[in-house]
Amino acid sequence: MSAQPQPAIAVTGLTKVFGGRKVVDDFDISVPRGAIYGFLGPNGSGKTTTIRMLCGLLTPDAGDGQCLGFDVRREADAIKAEVGYMTQKFSLYEDLSIRENLDFVARMYGVAGRKARVDRALAELGLADRARQLAGTLSGGWKQRLALAACLIHDPKLLLLDEPTAGVDPKARRDFWDEIRRLSKAGVTVLVSTHYMDEAVQCDFIAYIAYGKKLIDGPAAQIPTMVGLTTWRVSGPELGKLEERLHGMPGVLQVARFGSVLHVSGIDGAALEASVRQLEAEGTHQWSLQPAGLEEAFIYLMAGARDNFAGDPAGAPL
Repeated sequence: MSAQPQPAIAVTGLTKVFGGRKVVDDFDISVPRGAIYGFLGPNGSGKTTTIRMLCGLLTPDAGDGQCLGFDVRREADAIKAEVGYMTQKFSLYEDLSIRENLDFVARMYGVAGRKARVDRALAELGLADRARQLAGTLSGGWKQRLALAACLIHDPKLLLLDEPTAGVDPKARRDFWDEIRRLSKAGVTVLVSTHYMDEAVQCDFIAYIAYGKKLIDGPAAQIPTMVGLTTWRVSGPELGKLEERLHGMPGVLQVARFGSVLHVSGIDGAALEASVRQLEAEGTHQWSLQPAGLEEAFIYLMAGARDNFAGDPAGAPL
């Protein structure tokens, strides 16, 4: 039997402290090569700090491991050369054109055949017709494409994408994820942080992170089962009043509004069903048992997480 390939990322005990607070606390992760791995968590949860440690921009205070076979503590420069990192905020030069920005990044990485590589990047990301447009005049979606093209200009083996679709329209988000799936099929490993559950379901694996700690990780499709939630879907009139009644009933741990329906979830399936049957007997609403989703799991896990920056006027760093 052939040996399993080495993970693209494998770290244990990763820790970073700012101002006496653990922004990342004893973090472990293993990311298979070629996978799309999602980071989910609220602002200030440590996602950005973790990404920066993985790509060599920050040195961990504790913990060790490897990224693309290089030691995360001692071989940061080697990691940077093999990684494409897309930050939350557009970080290219707004007074340069699209082509000039890509040419600058290619020059910085010492890309061979620079002009041909820039031409290919423009074509692959649909930027060729706008090559001379100044980056500062682009809309959010086009800036996103340019930032991704810049990340890919040196043909990295790993992409680290920090909230890459924040502030762009739905079509731009769909186009972006089409490109991410294409890259994954080509063997590029992608680690992406996101707040959007419709994006999370497109990831092969997911890690939920809250206030510096990893809450759970695993294959995306298995996360709700791993959490152990049972969920009922209910529709009908006056859902606000029904929601008030549900809170505090046996087995009901959370009630979440999804458009014109409620999702009622709990860990004790029998107790929850007993409460549901009691209300169902009134005949005013329609109830159905359904598999718990990633969003229900996220809400449940976050409810039990403690904010390690609560009460700190400075707030949590990124």
